[in-house]
Amino acid sequence: MALETQRKTRVLVGMSGGVDSSATAALLLEQGYDVVGVTLKLWPQDCVNRAEDKCCGPQAVMDARSVSASLGIPYYLIDEAAEFQSRVIQYFATEYKAGRTPNPCVMCNQHLKFGTLLDRARQLGCDQIATGHFARVETTPAGRTLLRRGKDLRKDQSYFLFSLRQHQLARVLFPLGEKTKSDTRELARGCGLRTADKEESMEICFVPDKDYGRFLEQSNLVQRHQGEIVDTQGKLLGYHEGIEFYTIGQRRGLGITSEKPLYVLELNPENNRVVVGEESSLNQTDFTVASCNWIPWEEPPTIFDCTAKIRYNHPGATATVTPSPDGTAKVRMHEPARAVTPGQACVFYQDDLVLGGGWITRANCSTI
Repeated sequence: MALETQRKTRVLVGMSGGVDSSATAALLLEQGYDVVGVTLKLWPQDCVNRAEDKCCGPQAVMDARSVSASLGIPYYLIDEAAEFQSRVIQYFATEYKAGRTPNPCVMCNQHLKFGTLLDRARQLGCDQIATGHFARVETTPAGRTLLRRGKDLRKDQSYFLFSLRQHQLARVLFPLGEKTKSDTRELARGCGLRTADKEESMEICFVPDKDYGRFLEQSNLVQRHQGEIVDTQGKLLGYHEGIEFYTIGQRRGLGITSEKPLYVLELNPENNRVVVGEESSLNQTDFTVASCNWIPWEEPPTIFDCTAKIRYNHPGATATVTPSPDGTAKVRMHEPARAVTPGQACVFYQDDLVLGGGWITRANCSTI
């Protein structure tokens, strides 16, 4: 009797229509996996015309479908626009209204790309999911899944993945984690994929022109409402049309005159005020993060030193972190950091190991 053929591991690949996800699918096929391509249709209808060639646009779907056909793998387009609207876009607007600067990519990863996509994987009989993120996962002898930076530090995307839980990380593959961007393009060219030389998008997918204020307004998520721009002493300097249109550290577009350059220091939704001051006032050593997620541990150490990144393009700096049982943590930077921005993620590293992270909270607003 012939031996029964062992079933290949079936992997669902999140296909964004870009070169990274295309190369991911090709690489997994090369490694002997049974691959299924899936694109989540995330865009609201009013974003379609402005996002034709972005990862939430129709062109992306055409490219993902073409790549799947070239590779000979099944392909599915799944409509998750309602979930995206509630989990990501509504969060995006709510954070700006609260005087915080959101990071929608982290939320999309947590709730959709590694949330909904995992549910779809089960429905399609897939054992794991894979994406084109430049990051790495590994399993410890004790069975815990760790997250590490991608080898190509210029493209490392581990910052956007800090909020993933163990049940998500345990079922994820990041085939590009050991590769560079050049390797990825070369792999796609070698397979004759149409996305090999496709330009990558660096913007928020649903705000392709980078004008998030216009997006919020045109989508009827915020309305202009006049308030005061004041200095740190409460002196009236001018007026704004909504704190949602400002972010910490902003200098341009304030619409006020001053002998010295002024920067946004605080957004106060309670008093509907934008507080501005000199650049030196942006420097900060102590702040708090909330809703922390810890990756190597169930319970973190009572205090530890690490490298902290306060935004994606921040190089990282040495900090001391003191976690609390309530899910918050106090962060003390060893050197002052510029423009610590409420609403942004602060992610903690030990060399290339992601320890976890949390969301920078808005300090108690002044009465100004």
